[in-house]
Amino acid sequence: MATFGTLSDRLTETFRNLRTKGKLTAADVDGTVREIRRALLDADVALVVVKEFTAKVRERALGDEVNKALNPAQQVVQIVNEELVQILGGEQRRLQFAKTAPTVIMLAGLQGSGKTTFAGKLAKQLEGEGHTPLLVAADLQRPNAVTQLQVVAEQAGASVYAPEPGNGVGDPVKVSRDGVEYARRQQHDVVIIDTAGRLGVDAELMKQAADIRKAVNPDEVLFVIDAMIGQDAVNTAKAFQEGVDFTGVVLSKLDGDARGGAALSVASVTGRPIIFASTGERLEDLEPFHPDRMASRILDLGDILTLIEQAQQAFDEEEAMKMAEKLATEAFTLEDFLDQLQQMKKMGSMKKMLGMLPGMGQMKQQLEDFDEREIDRTEAIIRSMTPGERRNPKVLNGSRRLRIARGSGMTVTDVNQLVQRFEQAAKMMKTVARGGTPNIPGMGAVPGMGRPGASSKRGKKAKSSGGSRSGNPAKRAAENAGIASSVTPTGSGFGLGGGAAKAPSEADLAEIQKLFGKS
Repeated sequence: MATFGTLSDRLTETFRNLRTKGKLTAADVDGTVREIRRALLDADVALVVVKEFTAKVRERALGDEVNKALNPAQQVVQIVNEELVQILGGEQRRLQFAKTAPTVIMLAGLQGSGKTTFAGKLAKQLEGEGHTPLLVAADLQRPNAVTQLQVVAEQAGASVYAPEPGNGVGDPVKVSRDGVEYARRQQHDVVIIDTAGRLGVDAELMKQAADIRKAVNPDEVLFVIDAMIGQDAVNTAKAFQEGVDFTGVVLSKLDGDARGGAALSVASVTGRPIIFASTGERLEDLEPFHPDRMASRILDLGDILTLIEQAQQAFDEEEAMKMAEKLATEAFTLEDFLDQLQQMKKMGSMKKMLGMLPGMGQMKQQLEDFDEREIDRTEAIIRSMTPGERRNPKVLNGSRRLRIARGSGMTVTDVNQLVQRFEQAAKMMKTVARGGTPNIPGMGAVPGMGRPGASSKRGKKAKSSGGSRSGNPAKRAAENAGIASSVTPTGSGFGLGGGAAKAPSEADLAEIQKLFGKS
């Protein structure tokens, strides 16, 4: 994630230096812990958390579990990973639903932290899980807060209860209480109350939030905190815990470019778990918070599980089976390729997905240079084709390619490159679908993965006898020409006969018929 990018870079560099050592001394451990401390402080992690974290890492790194390990450096990385998971809350904690509906969820936080947007994101996620959420507009202070919640609710496809216009008019405590009763009558099983915030912590804000909590007795009180506000995040969290108390934390704006380390301190300082992480502006950009996965991302170890979960949500299992069958039977077309592109777009940003792969932190510049619009350009080219051209790209002659280029606003070169890439990709996918190993362009054959029975020694012998090794260029050219003239051509580059082939004899035909069981 962009917010923890600097911290991730610093820790990765520290461990890269550590891995070059076969055996760790106390000085190596102290140096590593010192670099980790600097990285965490530079990322705005609270000092009290940094001290506790580095003390535990040093104690464990100097213990027997590292001294007796086969690879001490890897063991230290594992220790840092485990301690980082503990800072982030240890285990994932899900929303707690009431035994009798409706479940009441109250949102609290400073103004601008993203409460209203999170309310819409949570409503959309709950809708997808089969719930019937109701959004209650209890932020009657901020200008147009009620209108914003109504717009967000419409985008999420959720109902909203907004009896007061807001802008300083109405009693938020009464609206919250009446909203819960309305949800009970209308059989909504979840109520999300969007409360007012302030630019800073004050007595009026705390009293209003405390009064709403007493009036509705919520099952969950979620504290929404901006991951970009720095060290003040800890002080704000403490103030809300003392004034209102909360059951869980929501980290918003994790897609920003601030250092964001203070957000890592909240769970450790307050003892309350982080339940959700908001990673973008779209309503779909909301993830359940997994401490172990977040720690893996920070240490550039990847987050494959989240990537798989997102893929499962975006890709239909039945459609995936059909696609696999098409690949195996060589029926994969540009129409199928277009469907795959559209499903990939449902998963969100390609940069974000690629960033979940292990080691991608070392390819940060390549990720930054990746143009998300390339997918849109590819889609425009395919949509400019006729159905017949999509099903059979071999009919694309020069005039057709010119028409497609003009229709998509691209060049003929772009169309040619797309068709070429598609053919290469289809060939590779067919090979994989049949259980083979693809020959990746620019990489050659994968070592040790040749055809059964193909001898590597035989290949080397054939290579060594393929031409002259004379040091005299003129002599080498003459000898190679003699070798080439002695070889009878058996076919052209397209698999067509390039020379006169010897016709099979009657004995040969008889042997072939026996082979196939024919008399």
